[in-house]
Amino acid sequence: MKSHFFVIYSVVLLLCACSSGGNYAPVVDRDGSYASAQRMYVVSRGETLYSIAWRHNLSFKGLANANAISSPYTIFPGQKLLLRESKKVTARHYSKPVQNTSAATKKIPKNTRGQRSSTAKKTRTSDVIVDQQRYPFRWQWPAKARLTAGYKSKGKVHKGIDLKGKLGESVYAANSGKIVYAGSGLVGYGKLLIIKHSDTYLSAYAHNNRLLAKEGQMVKVGQKVAEMGDTGTDAIKLHFEIRKNGKPIDPLTLLPRR
Repeated sequence: MKSHFFVIYSVVLLLCACSSGGNYAPVVDRDGSYASAQRMYVVSRGETLYSIAWRHNLSFKGLANANAISSPYTIFPGQKLLLRESKKVTARHYSKPVQNTSAATKKIPKNTRGQRSSTAKKTRTSDVIVDQQRYPFRWQWPAKARLTAGYKSKGKVHKGIDLKGKLGESVYAANSGKIVYAGSGLVGYGKLLIIKHSDTYLSAYAHNNRLLAKEGQMVKVGQKVAEMGDTGTDAIKLHFEIRKNGKPIDPLTLLPRR
């Protein structure tokens, strides 16, 4: 009898151990994408490298480096990505851009070399805002609405700020840059825009009722990019975040005083 009880007890322990998952850490999203013990992620339709990096608090450049993906960081549904960052840039990562740059240099006439050099310098500083006269780099508030919730990095974490407004109220680009995500695929954000301002800064505009900008579009600071709504939340508001090198920071440290 004791022997029989011991066998049953052992089986129960084994089943519990299996159900605990060991080192397997699945990550589930709207399309069932996941990460395994090696943090392998399967790209779903509508996702961009930037939205994936945003969801997992990763630097988009670090994520791209880890997966040998070069600018403009194009990915496709079904592609598998390692969910980690890498500061080291592999030869494979940069081989193609270097060749393209060389080819472009050979085609530039001699009388434009000074102009090209100036443009390249701006590109290194901010790979998105090449023409800073047309797209100035400066921060402004993304809406005229009232601030109702601030940034919190401890306790009940709040990765950005909330601005309470009216349905359809204008949402503006807080800085010049390029729309790198426009959609509703990130759970909890509703209709979302992500703008890339430079290799360092990204900003996000969540819970919109309507998106007025498309992926790939360049926008100027102060340009209307969306209309406020309550998608993905229970009140009409704009949730606004800024990421620096993939990590959330307090937007109030960059926005001008009201």
